[in-house]
Amino acid sequence: MDTLLHDMESVAILDFGSQYSQLIARRLREAKVYCELFPFDARPEEVLRLKPKALILSGGPSSTYGVDAPELPEYILKAGIPILGICYGMQVLAQSLGGKVTPARVHEYGRSQLHCHPGSLLIPEELAGTNFHAWMSHGDIVTAVPVNFSITASNNSCPIAAMENQDRNIFGLQFHPEVHHTEQGSQILERFLSHTGIRREWTPGFMVADSIERIRAQVGQSKVISAISGGVDSAVATALVHRAIGDRLTCFYVDTGLMRSGETEQVIGTFREQLQVRLVAINATEEFLNILSKITDPESKRKAIGEKFIQIFDREARRLGNAAEFLVQGTIYPDVVESSGKGREQAEKIKTHHNVGGLPNELPFTLIEPLRFMFKDEVRSVGEQLGLPQDLVWRHPFPGPGLAIRCLGEVTRERLDRLRLSDKIVQSELESADMLRGDTAQAFAVLLPVKSVGVMGDSRTYEQVVAIRAVTTDDFMTADWARLPHEILARISNRIINEVRGVNRVVYDISSKPPSTIEWE
Repeated sequence: MDTLLHDMESVAILDFGSQYSQLIARRLREAKVYCELFPFDARPEEVLRLKPKALILSGGPSSTYGVDAPELPEYILKAGIPILGICYGMQVLAQSLGGKVTPARVHEYGRSQLHCHPGSLLIPEELAGTNFHAWMSHGDIVTAVPVNFSITASNNSCPIAAMENQDRNIFGLQFHPEVHHTEQGSQILERFLSHTGIRREWTPGFMVADSIERIRAQVGQSKVISAISGGVDSAVATALVHRAIGDRLTCFYVDTGLMRSGETEQVIGTFREQLQVRLVAINATEEFLNILSKITDPESKRKAIGEKFIQIFDREARRLGNAAEFLVQGTIYPDVVESSGKGREQAEKIKTHHNVGGLPNELPFTLIEPLRFMFKDEVRSVGEQLGLPQDLVWRHPFPGPGLAIRCLGEVTRERLDRLRLSDKIVQSELESADMLRGDTAQAFAVLLPVKSVGVMGDSRTYEQVVAIRAVTTDDFMTADWARLPHEILARISNRIINEVRGVNRVVYDISSKPPSTIEWE
């Protein structure tokens, strides 16, 4: 499909299976450079159709000398464009060009101090002859560089931590510039981009224009229905489609009984009154509670909810005589990534997202996913570009299956009410402390399927446990737990235990992502 994107200058990223591959893409997007991620063994014509101005090779878990290790495709070096190899990408470059890779005497995982040699085109001049901290994650090292390559960074454990051939614009970094722990990592990537001469055109305005053109080309004169969940992703996706095709879009908001406190009223008001979108509200609480009865496995919950959603959309569209052919989904890049590991064949599946893998194999609709390769911050920028209300654009993410996956164990009306009130307390206390933006990217309550002993008054209790999860992140690919002030945590805990019947203990989750996920299920 030829759209505005067809003529945009871009970078192709080859994914060798690194957990940080999508971070590379995000850093390039932040620099207003369009990029796409491909598996390392993608067909050459698939990668080169972008007419990329540069190629980046990601890290990965393999050893270049291992059996069935991913090799560097021949077309990469023949392309004649700047190449940056990161971690495994550097090792496979070195080996392909005649260098040597061996097991490291000391494996490095985490922050490491490197010494920068003078004369590097990538590492900023002010670091020349000094030490800087970089994020390492490797068990192998390059022990001999290819002919005509210079060594530009090193330490005692890794004598060749960076290398480059300036004449050919080929660069290798054993460390990860895409990870924020690397000092001046963004500047290093920026300097690589400057050697490509690439135009910086990936802006919110362009994203909106290109998405609208794609939607119109895909839909033609057909009718479309949209699934409004209340989250920013479905809202922005719906607004894009509405901008593209107008009244041929009908939105369905299904009150599943799994929504946050006050969410149904807010969503209906926003879309009907502020955005003037045709919206049909459906109360399906009983239907969802029935299909979730006795289900405790989170994957089974997601699949059951996805199937019920489609049944309801199909039923209501037919009832209205809508005859819609397309269904809008608010799928974003992290959804795609986590539903198939890295979005590619290399990685292990983590979980099925409602927006991606939780739907039946045979849909009565063709999906429209205008946000499928946008990161969360890009989605918010597009929402602002479209004029959506700030409180909608900047609200915390909420999963498609709703509270069902934050209600660990069996989903019942009583347990949902308990969780909903607990979550409302978390939101209200953070809002009162002005910590719903910036200080926390996502915060919520989780009801655990365990009980613990407590004492209330003079009585012994045996009641349920609520966990509080609050994280900071700018990309949702990685996240750290939010260091909420103790007094706020104390108020949240005190209110939940006193106001939520059936809860006698509150705990705070201090896990990062990875190894944990943001959601608990």
